[in-house]
Amino acid sequence: MQPTDRHDDVMNRATERNLAMHQPQDQVRDTDKPREPQESADPRRWKALAVICTAQLMLMLDLTVINVALPDLGADLGLSRGAFTWVVSVYVLFLGGLLLLGGRLADVFGARSMILTGLVVFILSSLASGLAQDENLLIGGRLCQGIGAALLSPAALRALTGIFHGTERNKALGVWSSLGGIGFAVGVFVGGLLTSGPGWRWVFFINIPIGVITLVAIRALVPERRIAGANRRIDVLGAVTVTAATGSFIYGMINAGDHGWADPGTLVPIAAAVILYVVFTVVERKVQNPLVRPDMLVRRPVATGAFLMLIAAGVTVADLFITSQYLQHLRGYSALETGLFFLPTALATMVGAIVGGRLVGTIGTRPVAVAGLALVAIGNGLLIGLSANGNVYAQALPGAVLFALGGAPVFVAATTAALGRVTQDEAGLVSGMVYTFNPTGSAIFVAVGSTVAASGLASTPSIEGFTNVYTMFTVVAAVAAVVSLVLAPSGKPQMTGVPDAR
Repeated sequence: MQPTDRHDDVMNRATERNLAMHQPQDQVRDTDKPREPQESADPRRWKALAVICTAQLMLMLDLTVINVALPDLGADLGLSRGAFTWVVSVYVLFLGGLLLLGGRLADVFGARSMILTGLVVFILSSLASGLAQDENLLIGGRLCQGIGAALLSPAALRALTGIFHGTERNKALGVWSSLGGIGFAVGVFVGGLLTSGPGWRWVFFINIPIGVITLVAIRALVPERRIAGANRRIDVLGAVTVTAATGSFIYGMINAGDHGWADPGTLVPIAAAVILYVVFTVVERKVQNPLVRPDMLVRRPVATGAFLMLIAAGVTVADLFITSQYLQHLRGYSALETGLFFLPTALATMVGAIVGGRLVGTIGTRPVAVAGLALVAIGNGLLIGLSANGNVYAQALPGAVLFALGGAPVFVAATTAALGRVTQDEAGLVSGMVYTFNPTGSAIFVAVGSTVAASGLASTPSIEGFTNVYTMFTVVAAVAAVVSLVLAPSGKPQMTGVPDAR
């Protein structure tokens, strides 16, 4: 380089530095600003959503698909009266009891790994249930189905929140959150169809081909996401105490529906659950790597999500259960006719979830939760006018469609509220915590609803039993809507607790 060239180069650099010193801060070149790392959208995300939702829908179907198969199943295996209750309830018991542990395992070992593990357990236990020759083997198979579901469900939600970003995440959560109501409504139809066709064993066998195809698709489409540097130690004592507490509580609620609130089978498990939850709180304050920090339970987003999930799952699932009993027990509908009645309700659930997912991202959690609960209250209010005769579709369908249409957005609001503003290593656990209130709420409200509707479920049914339940649910949903005005956070959800792809 010539001396004159060197001189010109030095002068040019000096001029650039001088201009930069006098340039306003907001006019500094973009290349000089530190850039936030951007995560590109996964091109497989919508296919991944489809297979994740397929796996989740299988779990939801098994909450109710067995109900319409019970008469044939009981006659074939010679089930005792107590076995009838256990065949239905043991699945919910272990699903609800182990969800917290499932969420923590998803944090530690990765969401996809736990989805695959839970799905394998679910497929094998479905095969065992379908091949069962006595009540003990059937109950054992249902128990293992619950374990597989508890491993899969929170991991599925964690994987979903890691794949989607921004407004797309709210839409995806809307689809995922709708699966509870859809599964219940469709489960009644599928159970009746399979039982009246190839037989009751196919309510379990149907899970095997669907599960295997889903297993292969998840391995191909869902990326593994682990928390960098996550502590791999598991709080075993905390997991045991919270599982026992939740299981005991659900068992007490189920028993209340069968034998009443004063029965020792109700009071003792519920008292034991309270004691075990206290022990769990003490344990979590003492251990070095707790399953859940007690302070997390009082965070506003988590408390909001838990409350909304409890009410949404409890009231809508109990509504569907009570309405199906009204149709079959009082109006003499067959299982297949009952399932056909609920198809518009399943469609309303899908529409409500999609609309709710969009609205949460545009107007926020609070208005969606309040409006959804208001629709649930209005739908139940319409059902108060049911009679023991007359056109069922004219009397019952409008109310059923409205409570389904309103309940689905509340599921979306619960999920998005809870997963907002949590750290990356808490996302799986929080999803497990909030989803625990789904089977818990279902068990509570179905048990309470069955007790209130006792006269409608008697050998000589009375319409007053059913209208009393709808009156109670109208009040509960209306009060919950008012509470949500205060409890639910304002503004749009900020999904900060999603894991990075590592």
